[in-house]
Amino acid sequence: MLSFVSAKGGAGCSVVAAACGLLSARSQQTLLVDLHGELPDVLGLEIAETRPSGLAEWLAAPAPLPDTLRRLEVRVSDSLALLPAGETCARPRPEQWRVLAHLLACEGRAVVIDVGLWVQSLTPLLSASDRTVLVTRPCYLALRAAGRGPRPDDVVLVSEPGRALGVKEVGVYLGVDVGPIVKWDPAVARAVDAGLLASRLPRTLRSLGTLL
Repeated sequence: MLSFVSAKGGAGCSVVAAACGLLSARSQQTLLVDLHGELPDVLGLEIAETRPSGLAEWLAAPAPLPDTLRRLEVRVSDSLALLPAGETCARPRPEQWRVLAHLLACEGRAVVIDVGLWVQSLTPLLSASDRTVLVTRPCYLALRAAGRGPRPDDVVLVSEPGRALGVKEVGVYLGVDVGPIVKWDPAVARAVDAGLLASRLPRTLRSLGTLL
C-alpha cells in the first residue's frame, strides 16, 4: 500500500498518485484510492451523477460494511479501478479510518492512495501503509509545513526552474533522501487539461515507476 501526501496545496500530489496508479496497472491489478477528490478530473473520467457515492459516504455510515466498499469502485481500465472520494462533508471517526486502513491493507491488489493534505486523523491510514511518499515542490513554505507532519519514507520532488532551493536543501531539511525527481513539464498540464493522462502518460512521469 503506497500513500501519497502533500503538505501544501498545488504540489502535484494527485497527478503523481494517478501516474503511479497507471504505471502499477501495467503489470498488476491496482486499486487507486481518492481521498482528495481530484482523481476523476485528473484521469479525465466522467462519473455519472447517478453514482455520487464514494468513500466519504461509506465512512459516514454508522457501521461501514466491508462488502459494500467494492461496489463504489469506478473502472478506469481492465487492470485499474478507482475508489472515488464522494461528497459528504462529515468527518470520519478515528475508528472508521482504522477499518478502512485494515481493509485496504488486506487487498489482493496493489493499492495506491491519494491522501492529499496530511491531517492528524489520517495517521491510522498512513501507519498501515507500506510506504508514505511526500510530494512537494522546492518551496520554503511547503517544506516548513512538511516539517510539522510525519516523516515520509520517500520524497517526490517536483522541480521548478528558478527556485532558490534544490534537491540537496530539500533532502537536508526533511532528513530523507529525495527521489524520484519530476521535472516541471507543460506536457503534464496539457494531458490533464485534455483528459488524456490515462491514455497518454507523459514521459516525465514515467520515472515514478521506481516507487512501485
